[in-house]
Amino acid sequence: MSGGGDGFAAVRTGLILRLADLRARGARVAADLTAPISADAEDAAIEREDDDALAGEDALLAREVAAVTAAITRIDEGSYGICTSCGKDIAAERLAAKPEAALCIECARKFSA
Repeated sequence: MSGGGDGFAAVRTGLILRLADLRARGARVAADLTAPISADAEDAAIEREDDDALAGEDALLAREVAAVTAAITRIDEGSYGICTSCGKDIAAERLAAKPEAALCIECARKFSA
């Protein structure tokens, strides 16, 4: 499925837009995490719980940013659509559903088990 950067220009553009959105969301989460905690004990407890959820969201966003960035790099290098584990083509349907996919469905299942 390797087609070089030109064969996936629309996918690359979509990934760049998604990357911008992820980074903007990450910046909002970071700002919320650095907001001062209320002096009121009850409010502070709620804010700490919110911070725990935000920290989880921040970690998820970081993983997504890394996956999207890696997909853009694979497009630029001409290896997009090729499983980074087994070297087989990644199904077009999988890439349509998950454009940042680095693994074919078989390898993804193997590594998630």
